[in-house]
Amino acid sequence: MTNQDENLDDIISSLIDVDEEETSPNKEEKQELTGEPVTLTQRASKQVKTIIEKEGLDDNLFLRVAVEGGGCSGLSYKLGLDYRTEDDVVFENYGVEVIVASKHLMYLEGIEIDYPDGLDARGFTFDNPNSVEDCGCGTSFSI
Repeated sequence: MTNQDENLDDIISSLIDVDEEETSPNKEEKQELTGEPVTLTQRASKQVKTIIEKEGLDDNLFLRVAVEGGGCSGLSYKLGLDYRTEDDVVFENYGVEVIVASKHLMYLEGIEIDYPDGLDARGFTFDNPNSVEDCGCGTSFSI
């Protein structure tokens, strides 16, 4: 092996050994949380209370707001009644406790959830200041 070949091997080796964590363009930067709460409007809070009462559900269930991959725009909102965990952040709105897993908070911080009650009402709606694109149905978004 000649000196040139050894130098070329060293150059290739140095390129391959580059720390991927330092140069990865897909590495997600940690988003700073602003401290904005997840809020329910008075109408949405009333609807959640109505659902819990009509179904005769356990008093230890809380409204969980979450996101999951999928939908037209990349992420979808999820609402459901669930038990609180140690990882949850809790927000109280008009007597309804809202729980959000801390890992979902970066997507949901500052969101307002409403429940319109007009002729064109379609259930819970989401006004998310973090979304850059929303789908037409209002249940999917992207950041």
